Amino acid sequence: MLNAHAIELICSACHGDPFSVLGPHRGADGALSIRAFLPTAREVTVLHASTAAPLGVLTCRHDDGFFEGTVDADPTLAYQLQVRWDSGLTSVLHDPYRFGMVLGEMDVWLLAEGTHLRPYEILGAHLRRMDDVAGTSFAVWAPNATRVSVMGDFNHWDGRRHPMRLRRECGVWELFLPDVAPGNAYKFEIRSASGEVLAARSDPYARQAELRPATASVVASMPACLASDAQRRTANALNAPVNIYEVHLGSWRRVVDATSGVARWPTWDEIADMLVPYCQDMGFTHLELLPISEHPFDGSWGYQPVGLYAPTSRFGPPEGFGRLVQRCHEAGIGVLLDWVPAHFPSDAHGLAHFDGSHLYEYADPREGFHNDWNTLIYNLARTEVRNFLIGNALYWLERYGVDGLRVDAVASMLYRDYSRKAGEWIPNKDGGRENLEAIAFLKRMNEVVGAERPEAITLAEESTAFPSVSRPTYAGGLGFHYKWNLGWMHDTLDYMQRDPVHRKYHHGEMTFGLMYAFSENFVLPISHDEVVHGKGSLLSKMPGDRWQQFANLRAYLGFMFGHPGKKLLFMGCEFAQVREWNHDQSLDWHLLDDPAHAGIQRLVRDLSRLYRATPALYQRDFTHNGFEWIDHTDAAHSVLSFIRHGDDPHSFMLVVCNFTPTVLQGYRIGVPQAGQYRECLNTDSVHYGGSNTGTPLGAASAEPRAWHGRAHSILLNLPPLATVMLEWKS
Repeated sequence: MLNAHAIELICSACHGDPFSVLGPHRGADGALSIRAFLPTAREVTVLHASTAAPLGVLTCRHDDGFFEGTVDADPTLAYQLQVRWDSGLTSVLHDPYRFGMVLGEMDVWLLAEGTHLRPYEILGAHLRRMDDVAGTSFAVWAPNATRVSVMGDFNHWDGRRHPMRLRRECGVWELFLPDVAPGNAYKFEIRSASGEVLAARSDPYARQAELRPATASVVASMPACLASDAQRRTANALNAPVNIYEVHLGSWRRVVDATSGVARWPTWDEIADMLVPYCQDMGFTHLELLPISEHPFDGSWGYQPVGLYAPTSRFGPPEGFGRLVQRCHEAGIGVLLDWVPAHFPSDAHGLAHFDGSHLYEYADPREGFHNDWNTLIYNLARTEVRNFLIGNALYWLERYGVDGLRVDAVASMLYRDYSRKAGEWIPNKDGGRENLEAIAFLKRMNEVVGAERPEAITLAEESTAFPSVSRPTYAGGLGFHYKWNLGWMHDTLDYMQRDPVHRKYHHGEMTFGLMYAFSENFVLPISHDEVVHGKGSLLSKMPGDRWQQFANLRAYLGFMFGHPGKKLLFMGCEFAQVREWNHDQSLDWHLLDDPAHAGIQRLVRDLSRLYRATPALYQRDFTHNGFEWIDHTDAAHSVLSFIRHGDDPHSFMLVVCNFTPTVLQGYRIGVPQAGQYRECLNTDSVHYGGSNTGTPLGAASAEPRAWHGRAHSILLNLPPLATVMLEWKS
């Protein structure tokens, strides 16, 4: 019989090796002893699993519910426990402690040496059968814990009932629980090395989570691995048109509940029904979603995720997200996810101090605490943490088929002194400010994505002059496909906010971006960050009266679509949202009843379609031979003119911008070839709410008159506060 001390450790949830006590054990006398801990049980009988024949009765040896008894059977016998509870009910259970190990030896060693690319296939909750019994296996990395238990709605959230087995080679605790099925909620209860029972933790690898404010993980099936798609690889290529619509799903468009009349979040399928046709109609090539990983606080917009592997439950079960991605692809639209490997929140149910030690975060706050966001920083020096994140990247790309990841806050990862004063940061091993571990992680992540999912792309939100962000790692770069051009965004928006009378003194703000435009593979981002925190909407940044505000915005959008670089526009900007973005409210779609707002939307639709139909506007975004200045020196008139080239030498696009409210009649521009220059788009068109000023008949024939260093030139009537695009015809 088991000694009283061991029984007390089980009943008090202090035993670190429950499998050495619970389940079937052959004694020195050859008898098979079966032990079970079943709080609130009154009687326990052992049954043959196949025949249900009684094999023996267990004796209660502790008032908390510890039972023990001997049976005349082989230790490998499949048995069940018939339990009569204090309530009077009777149930028949499989004993979790009669089953073997969950993790295979190869999995253990791959985890131990840190070479498992997809730890999510092993860790977390997985539906499976063991000894032909259906249930769920649980595995969690907590190497410094002295005890870990699975608790959930299947065991009354009692952390004593189901303590786990420790695989010491890799620090992972495991347990198979029969009959636990999809939809069951669970957490891990952890006792630290100091003996403290920590707040219950959600599963770092959970594929589904409860809707906030509830914080439990939910057992869910594993999405199937999707095959690579050559068509998506073509659509995501550097020489493809990439026109991104950035969306916060919680505030794009709310749905009014038919019963209550109250606005609510749409479901994933309702989102697909509304958003996919809209993106398709507007000509966007890609949809970029602000972080959809589970997050407890709406106001973080998803940038403080706790469940990195779980699509947020705000819009329904995770399968719905998979259908949204599929619907997008069927419509020819790529899906990009905002991804946050830079930091994580300190919520008690999350990763912070996970097993009582600084497991996922750096221990020293000079390395591990983010002053700007009051969050914790991943310890990227740990192999297990790097694999947790890289595995997550592959999870979204392989299991949901998303096209790419926009990596948030890369600048904060690259520098140890990011947003820190002197003395508040620790230099690297060489005495420098670069975060060598983060740099190595980003390179490795991009290499793995490139090797395992070659059609996928990664985009860096990086705001410094760190070199070669979007260059291959073999060439010394970080390996991203694209980098956000935040310098271009700040300079050009600063210019557009100025009164046109002052713009001639700041002409360089619009041209400076071309000094470095081809040093990286740039995306031109007009993102959510520019329309929050008191910055106002994109329309409200524009100076002048109402007509001039709309005209300025139209001119700016035309300039953006003509400029080298892929495009990104945050939701609401495409129809000139008036108020600043509020994550708690739907966009103001009623504004489209106003012709001025409808005109902006019509312009963005036409710009998108023209962009996609004109290879000269996207094929050579990242090479010098895709761009040619005509004149960038006419600061006096605030006019810019340039040419965009594609692979076809006989096709190019002429772009002319007038950033003053003055009509410039007979404005001469040098052109590269004789022939006719036909107006493809004029942001001052009456269709967009403009004054309908332009060159007569929308075309100009080149004259053999030298101008701007070219043998031929044309005369244009430049409309006020407008961008004009002209196509050459021989």
